[in-house]
Amino acid sequence: MRLPIVGVRQIKLPVSDLARSARWYSDLFDLELAAEFYEESAVRGVVLADHDAGFVIGLREREYCASQPVLDGFDVCAFAVSTPEQMTTVTARCDELGVVHGEIEDRGEFGVAMDVPDPDGTVLRFVAGPHTGPAGSFFGLAFGAGPPEFYDQPRLSF
Repeated sequence: MRLPIVGVRQIKLPVSDLARSARWYSDLFDLELAAEFYEESAVRGVVLADHDAGFVIGLREREYCASQPVLDGFDVCAFAVSTPEQMTTVTARCDELGVVHGEIEDRGEFGVAMDVPDPDGTVLRFVAGPHTGPAGSFFGLAFGAGPPEFYDQPRLSF
């Protein structure tokens, strides 16, 4: 039996400066402050919402997380845009706000992708293209010296 998942509701990230990160995420995604969490005499977390797209981004001060995760350079999520051509809208928005972003990378049959690091260095990926290959298909990607290599049989047993 499959779970009745219809989408991703929330992404929650640890941040070092709550106000700075809330402004950055709010500006980039045009999000509305929907909730905040007050504890120990200060706001320690917020929820920013895009009601039209149906998702929220939760931010929590790193020192008040269960651990102090540092995600510098790690791509925690990927936001889908409908077409590769729409990726220029993402770059234009970043440029308009002075937000640093990577180059748009051609991913072959998987479309295009671009990375945008947040103020803490946590990477948000923007992608236009299919999530994976067709249902029932598999591919592996091996990284090493030189270009990545594809393989077609799973190596992880679970």
